[in-house]
Amino acid sequence: MPEQSLLTMDKITKEFPGVKALNDVSFEIKSGEIHALMGENGAGKSTLIKLLTGVYQKNSGTIYFNNQEVNFKTPIEAQQGGISTIYQEVSLIPNLNVTENVMLGREPKTKWGNIDWKKAHKEAGKILQSIGVEVDVKKSVNEFSTAVQQMVSIARSVSMKAKLVIMDEPTSSLDDQEVKVLYRVMNQLRSEGIAIIFVSHRLDEIYQMCDRITVLRDGSYIGTWKTEELNQQKLIAQMIGKSEGEVMALSNTRQAQDKRSGQTVIQLEGVKKGKKVHNVHFSLHQGEVLGLAGLLGSGRSEVAKIIAGINKKEEGTLHLNGKEVDLNNTKQAIQKGIAILTENRKTEGIIPNMSVRENITLACLPKISMFSFVSKKKQDKIVEDYIDRLGIKTPHAEQKIKNLSGGNQQKVLLARWLALNPQLLILDEPTRGIDIGAKAEIHSLMNELSANGLSLIMISSEFDELIQNTDRIVVLRDGIKVGELDGEQRTQDNIMSIIANESDACDKKEASLTNG
Repeated sequence: MPEQSLLTMDKITKEFPGVKALNDVSFEIKSGEIHALMGENGAGKSTLIKLLTGVYQKNSGTIYFNNQEVNFKTPIEAQQGGISTIYQEVSLIPNLNVTENVMLGREPKTKWGNIDWKKAHKEAGKILQSIGVEVDVKKSVNEFSTAVQQMVSIARSVSMKAKLVIMDEPTSSLDDQEVKVLYRVMNQLRSEGIAIIFVSHRLDEIYQMCDRITVLRDGSYIGTWKTEELNQQKLIAQMIGKSEGEVMALSNTRQAQDKRSGQTVIQLEGVKKGKKVHNVHFSLHQGEVLGLAGLLGSGRSEVAKIIAGINKKEEGTLHLNGKEVDLNNTKQAIQKGIAILTENRKTEGIIPNMSVRENITLACLPKISMFSFVSKKKQDKIVEDYIDRLGIKTPHAEQKIKNLSGGNQQKVLLARWLALNPQLLILDEPTRGIDIGAKAEIHSLMNELSANGLSLIMISSEFDELIQNTDRIVVLRDGIKVGELDGEQRTQDNIMSIIANESDACDKKEASLTNG
């Protein structure tokens, strides 16, 4: 093993019943390096990480870490060996305080054998300060934002003297400012010689933070490059196994159209809900793709849930096709032709232990049933049509949805709502955590749907994604509409400028609303 390498995984193979998840895959990272591990969902990234950290055991190959051959049997062994993992979904114990989470299993003891909490709080605070974070370590972690919780996870890694930190989609739930804090901490860890394996579907993050890139595809090693050697189109081509020309065709930006002269499908006026939504007003027209932009906490999802009947508005009016409606639940919204793909597909979307077939037809069962009996013929037709139309990769319709990749799970959920033939489809973070290929396919599908007259509302934390895939963008801040952009006005600078410049005005307006 090369002396400068902290970790070398050589010719790793992993087989599951009927599936070769990894086939002679190699990977190498140096101390003080941020190394991107890239590939579509199902490429083998997660399997490789789980083999390294003791969740799975390899069938063949060797792993060298910190100048010795290792074969961790459990995640605890890997942690004790100097490898720490920070997952997309923060893996802290929410009802414990910051100190308890940082020092878990390594609490300092008094001479009588009890936990020395004074020393523990001091040590936890010192570790957090070392990465530039100052919080009350006696507070429960669930009182803090996702960004702070990520920092607590990193502090725990530092406290364990980790030599290698694996970050799996760490920015997926962070806003732009919180991402900057994470970048600063990553740079600090790099300067201290700690290596980072970085997994992300956001290419701008890869090019901003990573020194090298390794690409996997279909369980095989494709190659490793210095970041500057591989432009974005070449990277995507390597990941999905297509030519650069084919990649360019996939990434065509939507040509924004002004559809405000067409039929108004939805009209919101003075809509209010608790402290999250204040006096929101905008319209959506037939065949239009409308973006909702804003930072985390701006009220985007809350507005979407009001339109979809998940939450009931307290004030204001909602007109559908020119008629005022008062939606009390999702059943009423679905009956009116409104469907929503919610932000968290795992907790609010998929039924993990049900099949692809059952998940696709879940919402349309009343339409294909008679006297409580489901028409198997109609059900099979719907499932076959949407598996084919959306390119859902599954061995068969009876496969449990939990066994599909994130991108294919998202396609199944899209099929569920498209099977209802809605007139309005709300997409809340539709491409979060899915691979480049599936992302492009969903964008292409949105264009196709809008061209066929379906109206769409898209929410995304990635402003570039909104700009490239919408006709018009409504900007929200603290639950208030602060601006609207169309055509060439739809730029990232303009979105951020509206959010920043309207700050004082929003605060004043919110105060006046609160005071009656």
